[in-house]
Amino acid sequence: MAQFSVSKGLSSLWQRGADFLGCELAILGGAMTWVSERHLVAALSNAGAFGVLASGSMTPELLRAEIEGTRALTSRPFGVNLITMHPRLDQLIEVCLELKVGHVVLAGGLPKTASIRRLKEGGAKVICFAPAVVLARKLARDGADALVIEGSEAGGHIGPVSTAVLAQEILPVMRDVPVFVAGGIGRGEAIISYLEMGAAGVQLGTRFVCASECIAHENFKRAFIRAAARDAMPTSQIDPRFPVIPVRALANDGTRLFMEKQREVIGRFDRGELSQSEAQLEIEHFWAGALRRAVVDGDVETGSLMAGQSVGMVTREQPVTEILTELVEQANAALSGRDGRAA
Repeated sequence: MAQFSVSKGLSSLWQRGADFLGCELAILGGAMTWVSERHLVAALSNAGAFGVLASGSMTPELLRAEIEGTRALTSRPFGVNLITMHPRLDQLIEVCLELKVGHVVLAGGLPKTASIRRLKEGGAKVICFAPAVVLARKLARDGADALVIEGSEAGGHIGPVSTAVLAQEILPVMRDVPVFVAGGIGRGEAIISYLEMGAAGVQLGTRFVCASECIAHENFKRAFIRAAARDAMPTSQIDPRFPVIPVRALANDGTRLFMEKQREVIGRFDRGELSQSEAQLEIEHFWAGALRRAVVDGDVETGSLMAGQSVGMVTREQPVTEILTELVEQANAALSGRDGRAA
């Protein structure tokens, strides 16, 4: 494990989150499909943060192999992110419990109470995403052990509200469970601001895409390094009959192709060739293939370059330990400067 000079002030601010995760730094690695696999997850956990495997559309067999592969690279705690809409979610949950995964993140929709209960009965701690105060309270009542609030600055599928607003709405009223803040965080000063508002810790994804240990294609990483914050744009829906969750990604030909895909699928629906559910599913499936083409194959022209607005703070490829060191030093300096001004 890397050694960090975490100040007493920073240690105190995120102690609740660190204790919950079982690590030194209350920093969750955002689960990014095709990116957050065993190598990046193990590197984060080995460095003192908390890596989270992105199960995406994996089968139970593939998830088992990925968890075991991660265990071969780290003895430190890590979590698994499961998509609530996965058709084999119950089987994925059983794999996690059988392999004694300590923390499971339920994402991609509001989880069923039964899913939360099964994980807790099996000994896992459950982390859920809360996009609003009312849902945060419901999830806590349903048994969620911790929450993540993620603003629209994040990469991938996003909600409509910014991180800053969500934090102001939810942090003051949710004290029963640890709350981690995500979306647009790229520096230690931002981490401090959310911790002082009551967050137990933070989650970062985009900042780790260009980690040396990340297996993403060099073209994918190069696109991140070149990008500015304004290049990470959300997609939009073209027909209210087919609600599309916005996806924030670097604008490229893939963005245009997604719009064309929507038009083509909706046309087939109007002609009676597809049911509404089939059409909706086909639209959503676009991103799975497009993201793999970009991350794995390096197709940065027509693939999906999912990135948060913090991408402008990604300036070079660095080892995970170096990224975390920068974040901790920035956080320490922010606290030290504040103490100095107060004195």
